[in-house]
Amino acid sequence: MIYEIKGTPFPAVICRLEGGESVFCRSGAMSWSSPNVMMVSNNIRDLSRLISRSIVCESFFLNEYTVTGGMGNIAFSSGIPGNIIPLEITPSRQTAVYRPSFLASSENVNIGIFFRKRSGCGQLSGEGFVMQKCSGEGTVFIRTHGSVIEYDLARKQSIIIGIGHLLAMDTTCTMDIETVNDSDTEFLGGEIPLNIRLGGPGHIWLQTMPMCDFADNIRPYIVPDN
Repeated sequence: MIYEIKGTPFPAVICRLEGGESVFCRSGAMSWSSPNVMMVSNNIRDLSRLISRSIVCESFFLNEYTVTGGMGNIAFSSGIPGNIIPLEITPSRQTAVYRPSFLASSENVNIGIFFRKRSGCGQLSGEGFVMQKCSGEGTVFIRTHGSVIEYDLARKQSIIIGIGHLLAMDTTCTMDIETVNDSDTEFLGGEIPLNIRLGGPGHIWLQTMPMCDFADNIRPYIVPDN
């Protein structure tokens, strides 16, 4: 697979595949393709992969696109202002990706579960907080909200991250969800904020503007219909 990322601030990744080669994407991510690219929705090649992907999230489905005949092109759009970044997965370097950030992957990448926390907190969806484990060998494309900041954490080094700002991390990192000690929030009966604590060693990718924060920032300027 050869790919090119084009466009800003609403980017797309354009993949060029050989005949018989496949690519997976999140439902609704495909934007355009050549006529010889065929889709099989939620096509899972074996039982173990079916179980792995169903554990990730009940409502998370992958579509498989396969090229028939000669070379073919297919493009996937982010749909949000930000970037698309490629992550190279190898047997010696596996990556955990925040579920809403996953866009597409080459066919030899396996998607499983790395971390999941269910919560009724308003910061999390009804599915909770889910990090997908990307293993095997190939390329994973993730979409970002805003800009991307990267860090290398040394062993025993840690960082506190607000929910929604974590994009991806090496699976050598450790993580936990912590409640923020905010007496004013609790006194007023509001939602208890949550943070993520990551520990090294490993590389991490952060984003500057989670969609939930973006929505909160523009909400005061939206005039409701009468």
